[in-house]
Amino acid sequence: MSTPESYIPILFQAAVAIGFVLISLLGAHFLGPKLQGTEKNKNFECGIENEGNARTPFSVKYFLTAILFVLFDIEIVFFYPYAVNFREFGLDGFVAVLAFVGVFFLGFFYVLKRGALDWDK
Repeated sequence: MSTPESYIPILFQAAVAIGFVLISLLGAHFLGPKLQGTEKNKNFECGIENEGNARTPFSVKYFLTAILFVLFDIEIVFFYPYAVNFREFGLDGFVAVLAFVGVFFLGFFYVLKRGALDWDK
């Protein structure tokens, strides 16, 4: 059972972290340069001058692919505890992981059937 005294190091660490953030932000605000003007406020992107409107339509395939990558990447993260402790889980754990993988395979085949990974469409 934990006592209130055992939370003192955590509170101290949180206070130090919050203090560091506040000191950094206030220091940057008061000590940083304060130059203003049209050249300073102008958009800058990799040394290339702006051309046209930034709100042009674009394909969302890139974002869909990124979301799918994150989804299947998270699946790998959930496999790690199983890989470390697979002997202790036994047959019940094996069936649970097969169900977990089955759900992701259903999602993957749904994505394939919808053509989300076809760049030519």
